[in-house]
Amino acid sequence: MNNIEMARSYFRQAEERVKHAEEAIETGNYAFTIRQSQESVELALKGVLRLLTIEPPKWHDVGPIIKRNRELFPQWFRDRIDEIASISRKLRREREPSMYGDEETGTPPDQLYSLLDAKEALESAKTVLKVCLRLMEEYEHR
Repeated sequence: MNNIEMARSYFRQAEERVKHAEEAIETGNYAFTIRQSQESVELALKGVLRLLTIEPPKWHDVGPIIKRNRELFPQWFRDRIDEIASISRKLRREREPSMYGDEETGTPPDQLYSLLDAKEALESAKTVLKVCLRLMEEYEHR
């Protein structure tokens, strides 16, 4: 499997996570919306790294790697890198709490997040995915 196929697969998985995040927000499962949004961003950004033939790391926030390789991207993507990296960093911080809750305070994940939190996470994931899919489109038409 080549890098383009791998990237396509990552993007498909990222789209699927967004779909599940949308379903979860409708049922009031805000913690799951946040978790799926984080996973979508992670997969989309790792897909972008695959497009550039950069092996994605095993950690969850790849924003710093995207930033370090800024010069490899077209200008329109570079203009969005700080925003994308910020989203990745913010959602990464919610990865564990959205699944396990806050173990220090004994607060379960269902009680940590509001509709506002879930909407923000989902919109952020959609933003990142849209930008990454545009980049994929450009790579496919080279």
